[in-house]
Amino acid sequence: MMQNVHLAPETDEDDLYSGYNDYNPTYDTEELENDTAFQQAVRTSHGRRPPITAKIPSTAVTRPVATGYGSKTSLASSMGGRPVTGLIQDGVTRPMTAVRAAGFTKAALRGSAFDPLGQSRGPAPPLEAKNEDSPEEKIRQLEKKVNELVEESCIANSCGDLKLALEKAKDAGRKERVLVRQREQVTSPENINLDLTYSVLFNLASQYSANEMYAEALNTYQVIVKNKMFTNAGRLKVNMGNIYLKQRNYSKAIKFYRMALDQIPSVHKEMRIKIMQNIGVTFIKTGQYSDAINSFEHIMSMAPNLKAGFNLILSYFAVGDREKMKKAFQKLIAVPLEIDEDDKYISPSDDPHTNLVIEAIKNDHLRQMERERKAMAEKYIMTAAKLIAPVIETSFAVGYDWCVEVVKASQYIELANDLEINKAITFLRQKDFNQAVETLKMFEKKDSRVKSAAATNLSFLYYLENEFVQASSYADLAVSSDRYNPSALTNKGNTVFANGDYEKAAEFYKEALRNDSSCTEALYNIGLTYKKLNRLEEALDCFLKLHAILRNSAEVLYQIAHVYELMEDPNQAIEWLMQLISVVPTDSRALSKLGELYDSEGDKSQAFQYYYESYRYFPSNIEVIEWLGAYYIDTQFCEKAIQYFERAALIQPTQVKWQLMVASCFRRSGNYQKALDTYKDIHRKFPENVECLRFLVRLCTDIGLKEVQEYATKLKRLEKKKEIREQRIKSGRDGIGGSRSKRESSAGSDASYVDPLGPQAERPKTAAKKRIEEDDFADEELGDDLLPE
Repeated sequence: MMQNVHLAPETDEDDLYSGYNDYNPTYDTEELENDTAFQQAVRTSHGRRPPITAKIPSTAVTRPVATGYGSKTSLASSMGGRPVTGLIQDGVTRPMTAVRAAGFTKAALRGSAFDPLGQSRGPAPPLEAKNEDSPEEKIRQLEKKVNELVEESCIANSCGDLKLALEKAKDAGRKERVLVRQREQVTSPENINLDLTYSVLFNLASQYSANEMYAEALNTYQVIVKNKMFTNAGRLKVNMGNIYLKQRNYSKAIKFYRMALDQIPSVHKEMRIKIMQNIGVTFIKTGQYSDAINSFEHIMSMAPNLKAGFNLILSYFAVGDREKMKKAFQKLIAVPLEIDEDDKYISPSDDPHTNLVIEAIKNDHLRQMERERKAMAEKYIMTAAKLIAPVIETSFAVGYDWCVEVVKASQYIELANDLEINKAITFLRQKDFNQAVETLKMFEKKDSRVKSAAATNLSFLYYLENEFVQASSYADLAVSSDRYNPSALTNKGNTVFANGDYEKAAEFYKEALRNDSSCTEALYNIGLTYKKLNRLEEALDCFLKLHAILRNSAEVLYQIAHVYELMEDPNQAIEWLMQLISVVPTDSRALSKLGELYDSEGDKSQAFQYYYESYRYFPSNIEVIEWLGAYYIDTQFCEKAIQYFERAALIQPTQVKWQLMVASCFRRSGNYQKALDTYKDIHRKFPENVECLRFLVRLCTDIGLKEVQEYATKLKRLEKKKEIREQRIKSGRDGIGGSRSKRESSAGSDASYVDPLGPQAERPKTAAKKRIEEDDFADEELGDDLLPE
């Protein structure tokens, strides 16, 4: 049972502490500074006070304490009736050791000032000078230098200076070996800095690999891997596998990847996934698609990612498994992107602080990384859809429709419209224009962005088909849907350009460039427009700007050269054409243009070289053939000219000129019999050609053949017909005679030369070409010995 607890009776506080108060009177400490007696006592007692002890007079009154039952007893009786030793024992002195740590010592109180910090002992002794010649200090400095070289090597590599990075890495390796030897002389081998040795060797191997010195890199990695003192060095076999992969040694690459995979514990899941992905890629390169499928299937089941999903689709495509391709495509689309939605960057309120924060994070590095990841995912999905669409179903269109439906049901809803547009572009590449137009017309009622893209492509299609009215209509629709679409503005400018309104076309091109300064199509087209307007300086400025963007564009280089030619600066034109043939050395048009410029400058040898190169790459250019034939005639090598005119006759068999040139070359070279046979053959093909009959009459007369009278009679009859025809033309009666003249012209009845590539006025004539046209068939060319008597 619980007993009742008796509380002590209330006592008066003065009664409880009466004995203590009698012994320790209370003083007022607030007015001590004004207390004259106290201040005098302080001044006279300093340094003469006796040592402080713990002696307590025996006459002290024992302090009563309260008991649990209400009675008052002394402190001694409450502790068993015995006196408390060390506290109230008479005559016992205890030193005040509790204040020694603060500097209060007996010696300090006897005739010396209070100095707890020990300042009276004077300043501290100077530090001991560092001995830079000691072995330990030399080792320390050398180790510091090695670390600096490794850092400098890494920095140089990040800046792109691979050669300097390799030199620094080699220097660090040399100094590290010296450091190891010095340590072995001073201390035991156990004190060698293995971390420094590892970092030096690893950096050296990395720099060898970056400089494509793969043999040296492999040797350095082998040194690290074989050293058992380096923990986890086996992981570097991944790097060795990467080097073998670059060397196309796929079997060894797989071997080292698997060795590295065996040495990496399962807790490092991400590292193991990356190695397995490398193994799968290597299997694809070797054509072992089944093994690649196993690797990528394992990755997609453990940690799905975009690259593994895309490679899995490639593997199934290689083996031709349609159903597995579909499943792999669905797995690729299901890979989580782990990025924030666009709604996060839309301010829900008008709070200025919130708007400021959203504006700051709208385009920060994290947001840019999210955009890049999303763009990469869309690229993989688009590429995979274009790859599998033609094979997963009976036709390309059905396969593409399946891909679009799958995408619409996923997180990439906006990508479905882009897939539809790509479907139309694929129809266009297959030259199925009707299907392409039909697919694009489906977007006319979609949102503005998709409508603008579809209308832009439709405008482009109709422009290719020379339906400029439809092209202009869809270009207007694209511009109205998205005024800032540079492609739509460029297409609109093209339709205006086709109608001959160059000033207005230039305005559309300028607006496209204002919306997108990197729109190279608009910049190129505005250069062409300025050429049409004869504003050559502005055209040249546009093409030079475009050349700064597209350094190796053959079209841009040719336009610059042509503008300089129009500005009558042949030297600059030749210089830019030389750059052009360095980009496209087999362009026969550029080579012939160079030959033409050198010919106009009077450099026949250089002109012949480039004309001959042009003929080698394209032996069907009549202008080049004509120039080469004339060149050999000018240089008195008529036999060599024959082959060029014979080729021209093959290209244009209805043109009598080339066959007459062949006969003329035989005659010039002294082979009269061959020339006569050639003229007879020409007369059989073109019986009403006057020039051929004239040469036959003269040759037969010179040789003394009996056919001379026959040919002379035909010649007189043709000349008479020609005179009658000319009289009818002059008198205006050219009905039947005009049609007959047309037939005779088409049959080669006159010797005038018609350039099949365009009007003569549009091309500058070379000296050799003029010689052929002016005097090749003149009477004086036959020589006096061949003229009839």
